[in-house]
Amino acid sequence: MRTPIRHRGVAVALLAALTATACGGGAPSDIPEPRSSAAPTAETTIATGLDAPWSIAFADGAPLVSERDRGRVVEIVDGKPREVGRIEGVAARGEGGLLGIAVHAGDLFAYLTTATDNRIARMPLLGTPGARTLGPARTILTGLPAASIHNGGRIAFGPDGMLYATVGDAGRPDDAQDPRALGGKILRMAADGTRPADNPFPDSLVYSLGHRNAQGLAWAPDGALYASEFGQNTWDELNLIRAGANYGWPVVEGIGRREGFADPLQQWDTSSASPSGIAVVGTDLLIANLRGERLRTVPLAATGTATEQYREALGRLRDVVRAPDGSAWILTNNTDGRGDPRPGDDRIVRMGPR
Repeated sequence: MRTPIRHRGVAVALLAALTATACGGGAPSDIPEPRSSAAPTAETTIATGLDAPWSIAFADGAPLVSERDRGRVVEIVDGKPREVGRIEGVAARGEGGLLGIAVHAGDLFAYLTTATDNRIARMPLLGTPGARTLGPARTILTGLPAASIHNGGRIAFGPDGMLYATVGDAGRPDDAQDPRALGGKILRMAADGTRPADNPFPDSLVYSLGHRNAQGLAWAPDGALYASEFGQNTWDELNLIRAGANYGWPVVEGIGRREGFADPLQQWDTSSASPSGIAVVGTDLLIANLRGERLRTVPLAATGTATEQYREALGRLRDVVRAPDGSAWILTNNTDGRGDPRPGDDRIVRMGPR
């Protein structure tokens, strides 16, 4: 568990003046103090009235959003959520519920918490934008560890056509170092849930291990895979993911410079981060932060640096995605029981093309 999340008694005006900070990715003593400021970025509110939203995916150019506690998928019509369908078996408990979604080959894929496990389901996405429905669900993977904390939950299709999934340690840290356990891992599978022949471990869906609670996945144009990860009470991380690599948890948190473990590209104090969804937009990697209530921008050409925007202006940020028009869409998360909702929350905000 983390230290208690601070609740703010005074609402911060939406879309206040934007502040930027430069951050380093070195050892703890190497991290520079915040400095500099970035020019404001034009933004537009795309949608309001979302309830504990978790993930955004696009189908035929139109956005779909998962709502964690209701277990439903909505589409955005005229700035408001319209229910596409509710996914049977979702058990919203703590940080669990309906989490990540992805669209592939006309189907919607969903990572969800049930009464017994986390699992991934696949269902046909029927109809056209504005009149979507969901067909019958087919489970492609069961038995992922579930708890009220550390469920992971991000799913995304990579440039190789494979489905990747982040699985938290579900409060059992030792599982992250056990290659036979699926907790504390990033998994890689075909769209039907089967193991690709070129996975790094024989007869296993495990792609990388040693993760505590990774919640962001994004690929750069050169194929490099990045992941964001919640630490415990010291360091949150941005990692470059390599097949078969071990990212240290629970032996190492943050940069440890220990043989056999891959160090993060950057680490941040947990009070300023809790990095969730990430996206590559243009030449930058964008990171949505929950507890830190800010958007970090990491240039792909200088992954040890970062600037910040929207500090406290939007509240908790759960996801950021690249929209079909090349802009970045930011998903707030103030109605999940840990934030301070503002009128209209939760919402999607669009940044101008980068």
